[in-house]
Parts: sequence; C-alpha cells; structure tokens
Amino acid sequence: MGIQERRERERETRRAAVLDAARALVLERGFNATTTRIIADKCELSEAALFFYFQNKDEIFLSLLFEGIDFTAGLLDKLLEAKLPPLARLRRLWETFSLINHEHPEYVHVFAYLSRPQATANISKDVTAEIARKSGDNFRRLARLLEGIVPPSRTRVAADLLWSTFIGLNSLNDTRRNLGAPAHPTKADQKAAFELLLRGIGAGVKEGSQR
Repeated sequence: MGIQERRERERETRRAAVLDAARALVLERGFNATTTRIIADKCELSEAALFFYFQNKDEIFLSLLFEGIDFTAGLLDKLLEAKLPPLARLRRLWETFSLINHEHPEYVHVFAYLSRPQATANISKDVTAEIARKSGDNFRRLARLLEGIVPPSRTRVAADLLWSTFIGLNSLNDTRRNLGAPAHPTKADQKAAFELLLRGIGAGVKEGSQR
C-alpha cells in the first residue's frame, strides 16, 4: 500500500469516527446542542483537526442526512422487490420504518430536524435541490408501495400520512422525555397507531388480496 493510499484510508477511518461521534451526540443532545467542539472532544481531536475532515457542522449534518436517505431507499427497494400482497406490504412498510428507528435512530432525528428553517440556512441551493430530489425519490418509492391499497390519486397523500405519522410519533416521544414526562408513545402505542391507520388506508382491501 502506497503512502497516499494509506493516508486516504486513515482519513476515511477518521471521518467515520467523527460521524459515529455525531450520531451518538445527536441522540444525546439533539442537533442544535451538538457543536463541532463537543464532537471533536468525543473523538479526542482538537476542533482544528476536526475541520481537516469536515468543513463545518453543516457538512456533518449533510453526511448523516444523505446516509439516512440512502439507507431508507435501500430498505424501500427491497420491499418493492418482495412483491408482497397489499396489506402484508403495508405492514412490512411500517416494520421497515421501525427498523430504521431501531438501527439508526439518529437518522430519524436528522429527518425531523430537516423541517426546521435553520436546517438548510447555510446549505447551497444545489445541495438543497439534491436533498429534495433524493427525498422525493423515496416518497415516490412509498407511493409505489401503496399501489393497489389506495386509489392512484391518493398514493402520495397516503405516503405523506404514513411517513409523517412515523416521524411525528418519535418526535413526540423525544419531546415528552425532554420534559421529564413518561416517554411515550411506546412501541406498543406505535403499533396501535399503525393499526388505526391500517383501518383507513387499507379499508376495502381483503387480507391476502393480490389487488
């Protein structure tokens, strides 16, 4: 291995360590309170050294955001390839959302943070457009998964409803925890919420139907 290749590998390893630190801190403190200095401390780096790997906090945020979008896209593509019956597909879709939260809860935090005006304040228009494009692709994947479950004119609305419910329930849990209140909705509550959604979204589709 040449010197240049070794340096590049070391740089990628360090970048991964910085992102891992950012993941943990986002869950612990929230994105606003996670500063580059705190991230650097957790990585045992100086803040100046951290800027060798990432230009600023926004670049760290973007790295996590694009990771999350791509991770979600991969799961949705697998579900599309499975070609399940409508209601089984709908249930698996909710399980997929739960899997994202279980394996990468930091992605859910970053997705929720994206709704805040300041989230894109320091991001170029080109990058903002790329976020919109890739996010739109995921919503189109969701809409495809809802084909045969809701009328064609309603697939996008149903996709918005499912995704916003998932993000909202997790944000509500975080809010209550931050206020020192009992943390809920619990997993059981989320399952019950989905069953309520299923009654509406899946109305008219029989269990096991291939429609």
